[in-house]
Amino acid sequence: MSKNRLEAFSDGVLAIIITIMVLELKVPHGGDLHALEPQLPVFLSYLLSFVMTGIYWNNHHHLLHACQHVSAGILWANLHLLFWVSLLPASTAWVGEYPANSLPAALEGVVFLMSGVAYTVLQRAIVARNGRGSKLAAAIGADVKGWASMAIYLLAIPLAMVSSRISYALYVLVALIWFIPDRRVEAALHD
Repeated sequence: MSKNRLEAFSDGVLAIIITIMVLELKVPHGGDLHALEPQLPVFLSYLLSFVMTGIYWNNHHHLLHACQHVSAGILWANLHLLFWVSLLPASTAWVGEYPANSLPAALEGVVFLMSGVAYTVLQRAIVARNGRGSKLAAAIGADVKGWASMAIYLLAIPLAMVSSRISYALYVLVALIWFIPDRRVEAALHD
């Protein structure tokens, strides 16, 4: 399989995930600003998950752009990533419905964490196939940003049992860390 086919498939899955998430947004019951109030938690949950999906899409694009060869291991690692990201619509809907509850907030963190783990597995599979001396391997380096993100998720998940707001703040922190695309890979490809 070519990397173009893998990227097209992944783009399609991610587009469907975003489409499913937006279906949770309902038409307000009323024509004034007050009618939007009940939808605010659903919208904020959608916004965070949309941004996280967009971050994965953007970084996935850069990652596959750096990939020269695709293997069965890369295909399975990519499916592993898509599996975890595909759970975002369900966790997003639950958080939107019960934003103050600990369990939905913690589950959202588990989905974010496992998506990060799966992305790291995909990175490693691509580096293993394309060589430790590849530009991608050099660009990723120790992946401090990736490991820090997973550590924040690991902290946020149990903190959801104390306060869902604390865990949401930590999830937003990770989104902010990644909001600017990872320039390491892009820069390495242009050298």
